[in-house]
Amino acid sequence: MDILSSYLNDLFKYLDVPLMLVLPYVAVFTMVLVTIQRYRTAKFTYSSLSSQFLENRQHFWSVVPMHYGIIIVLLGHFVAFLTPSVITAWNRQPGRLYVLEVFALAAGIATLVGLISIVVRRLTVSKVRVVTTVSDWILLVLLLIQAGTGISIAIFVPWGSSWFAASIAPYLWSLTELRPDIASVTGLPWLVKWHFANAFLVIGLFPFTRLVHILVVPNPYLWRRPQVVRWYSDK
Repeated sequence: MDILSSYLNDLFKYLDVPLMLVLPYVAVFTMVLVTIQRYRTAKFTYSSLSSQFLENRQHFWSVVPMHYGIIIVLLGHFVAFLTPSVITAWNRQPGRLYVLEVFALAAGIATLVGLISIVVRRLTVSKVRVVTTVSDWILLVLLLIQAGTGISIAIFVPWGSSWFAASIAPYLWSLTELRPDIASVTGLPWLVKWHFANAFLVIGLFPFTRLVHILVVPNPYLWRRPQVVRWYSDK
């Protein structure tokens, strides 16, 4: 196992520049450009194309843990990116560090469980399988990898909130300032680099999938009148 880990670390060192420097800019540029173009030419496709009406119960137990898990995980990453000093100060107390790490791991597990349930549903429910596109399957695979590597990092490369604030946050800020500096991330384990690169693959694929629906917040649902839906049948 140590030999394999050493080999992968060496391999990913050769990929530092394309994965940590080139890929982020290509992914973000693709996301912005294609998202705008898709909205201009195919606005109707800005939808989740929900298949909930096809089978509700399993859909509920798939989507709810996935959505809540992803929201918590993304929020944690975002806070650590914006205020790394706050995270560092919080983690100075071991008890608070343990709470943060366990909470993040639980959110990651909830995300993975939800994603697995979604994949099983799309494989086993024929009505759902026929409306699942190739891009949907690619996205699901990437999200499974993202959740799986995230959980693995939490277990095998612990205290991620601390080293994220110390290494990843400065690197991400250097990217946003268009002065990329990968020095702080080149020494990270291959698993972390894989997780990071996969995240940007998801970002690059984003405008080609139904994920774009998160950009369209359904504000009218907050104040519109309740709708009554009636089903008519000959029976």
